[in-house]
Amino acid sequence: MAYDLEEQEQLDEFKAWWKRHGKMVTNVVLAALVAYAAFQGWKYYQSKQSLGASTEYQQLIVSDPKDLKSIQSQAGVLMDKYPSTPYAGRAALFAAKANYQANEVKSAKAQLNWTIEHAKESAVAAIASLQLANILLEEKEYEAALKLLNAKHDAGFDGLFADLKGDILAAQGKAVEAKAAYAEALTKLDAEGKYRTLTQQKLDALG
Repeated sequence: MAYDLEEQEQLDEFKAWWKRHGKMVTNVVLAALVAYAAFQGWKYYQSKQSLGASTEYQQLIVSDPKDLKSIQSQAGVLMDKYPSTPYAGRAALFAAKANYQANEVKSAKAQLNWTIEHAKESAVAAIASLQLANILLEEKEYEAALKLLNAKHDAGFDGLFADLKGDILAAQGKAVEAKAAYAEALTKLDAEGKYRTLTQQKLDALG
């Protein structure tokens, strides 16, 4: 096919441009294709992980609550194989409750600590912090419990954190500080919730 002079000039210019930049363009295109393939692979992996974790978690929550060994085993699978999913934190929290009820307090504390550090949902981490702080209160580890409650947490739990802080300060005999914590809790708790009534009662009891 014959080209006229203008077309030939354009073709020559393109060839010259491609000679200078063709390798770079090819590399950019290849990099984009590799990145796209990697992204699609990651999405597939995440989807597969989420599905597997969901299946494992559903089996866990219908377990016999008295079968502690089975609960520990199933929770361990989720924590080890699916730590990047929300189900791992929920599983650790579930297992911690079962362990505590079975008087396996050391194991319960370990799972709560794991939840606080690894849970993908801030609400789950906050619940774990509250439960662990309650255990520390029972063990009279007051400073450790307060340190846990003073750490950054989901703001939606501020009222419960302040209320428990009041309990710990009251147990230490620090009435003034406890009253301040309960008063703060009252500003954060749901006005219609049962916890607010209990907090008000504890504040009133301090005079």
